[in-house]
Amino acid sequence: MEPTAQGLARTYSDRVYPDPWEKVLDYRRVQAYAAEHPKHGRTRVGNALDLPPSRVRGWINGGMPDPVRGIQTAITHGWLDPDPNSDIAAALVELLAHVLAGGSITHQTLVPAVTTGRRIDRDDVRAAFERVGVDTVIRHSDTDGRATEVLPTADASVLGRCLVAMGAPAGEKVYADEFPSVVWEVPKAVRESFARIYVAHRATQFADKRTMAIPEDRSLTYLKGIRDLLADVTGESVTASDHSVTISADAARVLYPGSSEIHLS
Repeated sequence: MEPTAQGLARTYSDRVYPDPWEKVLDYRRVQAYAAEHPKHGRTRVGNALDLPPSRVRGWINGGMPDPVRGIQTAITHGWLDPDPNSDIAAALVELLAHVLAGGSITHQTLVPAVTTGRRIDRDDVRAAFERVGVDTVIRHSDTDGRATEVLPTADASVLGRCLVAMGAPAGEKVYADEFPSVVWEVPKAVRESFARIYVAHRATQFADKRTMAIPEDRSLTYLKGIRDLLADVTGESVTASDHSVTISADAARVLYPGSSEIHLS
């Protein structure tokens, strides 16, 4: 299951390597060769591997490319290629729901932030970050005209890059064109949790009926992905049009049994 080391590496940009994953592979080749030939200097290592000695020098003297450092951080947290049935996979997918439906990932820093509201309070969002192993900070809680946001305090950029590798878009006003396929790789119970989080962030309720609508300014392909997910977890009718997904009253009752109000928990 995503994110993988390769997918994470490709969220980085590099002036020399068009594909940052190739930089990771070259770094690994240098480390392996240097371990076998500890007395060889940068020139001999570079000549042996057809790499510039100036690049090799930093790598054999303790330097590390950003994608490699990011991969090691993600491994430490268990974010890379988790077992789809694991708790960490469930936590990542649920956090992805928060980011897709109620958050953003900055284009420059790749730091994720999730907005809180009436249906999704700060404790809900903080718990979602804590389940993937990071602490959080609150932003704009006392700022008029600004939505309250929850952000991770440590390894934030690496976490954001992992979410991008899973299908989240990078950029405050950028929307995903494709619904993330990773949602279909986890157990149905996790898909149900994803659906409830997404609906709690996005759905509009009506005063005179149980039907709900999710307005979305995204591609029809993405909207059909939401439709398919909600239909899968409820077993009831859900439809998609150009700018919204309509959740039938029967589907709404499955998502929120015994209540006409949307609640995350």
